[in-house]
Amino acid sequence: MKAIRQLFPMIPVVLLLIATGCKNKSPEDNSRLDGGNIAKTAVSVVYPSDTLQLNDTIDLNARSVFLLKYDVKANTTGYILKMNIKLSDHVNCGQPLFILQTKEALALGNTVNSLDPSFHFSGRTAVLSPSSGYVFMLNHLKGDYVREGEILATVADAGSFGFIMELPYEYDRLVGQGDRLTVRLPDGRNLDGYAARMMPSVDPAAQTRQVFIKVKDANDIPENLIASVNLLRKSVKGLCVPVKAVLTDDSQSEFWVMKLINDTTAVKVDIRKGIEYKNMIEIKSGNIMPEDRILVSGNYGMADTAYVKVNP
Repeated sequence: MKAIRQLFPMIPVVLLLIATGCKNKSPEDNSRLDGGNIAKTAVSVVYPSDTLQLNDTIDLNARSVFLLKYDVKANTTGYILKMNIKLSDHVNCGQPLFILQTKEALALGNTVNSLDPSFHFSGRTAVLSPSSGYVFMLNHLKGDYVREGEILATVADAGSFGFIMELPYEYDRLVGQGDRLTVRLPDGRNLDGYAARMMPSVDPAAQTRQVFIKVKDANDIPENLIASVNLLRKSVKGLCVPVKAVLTDDSQSEFWVMKLINDTTAVKVDIRKGIEYKNMIEIKSGNIMPEDRILVSGNYGMADTAYVKVNP
């Protein structure tokens, strides 16, 4: 009893300490106790869409080429008396490109004609263009001595111009002969074309098949220009959200979104994503409905069951 009587004087001190401790609690502690002003993250939200058409595509490079190039050869041995072309000129089939004169005619001059004017001997011969196209290469100049069969120039056949696309064999089913294709140039222009030829072999190292694409309005396009062709692999219409709404871990093996369950609380919802197309991602599975509100900003690094404030 004596010990209990000794504790009575200490009771007021203990009560005073408890009261002081309650008064010194931070506003944050009080708010957590009574559901007051908890710090909220400002966020923006969107509704998932179930009406967009999503396309799974692949871009492949295509190189501009002239499939046919014809060598213009001297049809006699002699001197180049006249040239009617310059490098890169456009020529027509049958157009005279060079005038050759034999060595003998040059030596005789007009001697033969002075003896027999009816003979009309000149020793000159014209070399004609084998096709319509562009002068791709010039090997000789005016005054050069050439032998019969020697290559004077090379003409690229304009009708053989197109683009060669290297198609990985795994995508071979995506393109068939005659299929319409669009070639996108580096300057932003799009050219309508079609798969004119499917080469019957594949590259042994790269396992790619060459597809020759014939295009329209290609008069000003140089050879060896790298363009691109977009191929459609799959097209779906399903539930999708903006790319910014989808979060992932460091290994990108798990994906999730943050969904509002009320005006102030966001929870983590695991998803399985599908096609990504034009800043939208298909949601293949997950507890997401078109009427749900999904966070698209302020969601990075957010923990499950976070308190948020929705921006107006």
